[in-house]
Amino acid sequence: MSATADMPYFINPSKNISAKAKREAYELAEAGINANLDDEELMILKMTTINCILKTYLPYYYWVGFYLVHNGALVVGPYQGTLGCLHIDFSRGVCGKAAREEKTQLVADVHALAQGKDHIACDPNSQSEIVLPVFDNDKNLIAVFDVDSSLKASFDEIDQEFLERILKRHFEELSLKK
Repeated sequence: MSATADMPYFINPSKNISAKAKREAYELAEAGINANLDDEELMILKMTTINCILKTYLPYYYWVGFYLVHNGALVVGPYQGTLGCLHIDFSRGVCGKAAREEKTQLVADVHALAQGKDHIACDPNSQSEIVLPVFDNDKNLIAVFDVDSSLKASFDEIDQEFLERILKRHFEELSLKK
């Protein structure tokens, strides 16, 4: 299946919001995530719920999901949006860089990156991206959390602050059952 620039019928285009509205949306989403997951131990349920709630509250989220560490690479895990890349090597793309460096990546314009190496175009509608490493309570990298927007420059320090806090609370600070 090849990607086209046509927006899939089941996906809404991204809508950027003000910094104030973004903070308010994240506060509501974070409260909902915490209410649903604070007693949850199953990783798959945590990932699915985080995707759902964040995509519901943040109108610039076009694609949201987790890539799981598996045999030294990343494989697509729970997500919402168009088809994601199935396998990503740590040496390729923004997700690979986040995994390799174990550091959050903010990209205002993914098409300004070297395609195929620094960015993997799974969907041509993706214009900007934030990718965060996800650690377990032993500080082992278990996944990366990837969010794409169909608009440029959708992600900033506000996204980074809230997403790092949410991921830390629900993966690093609580024990997990596989």
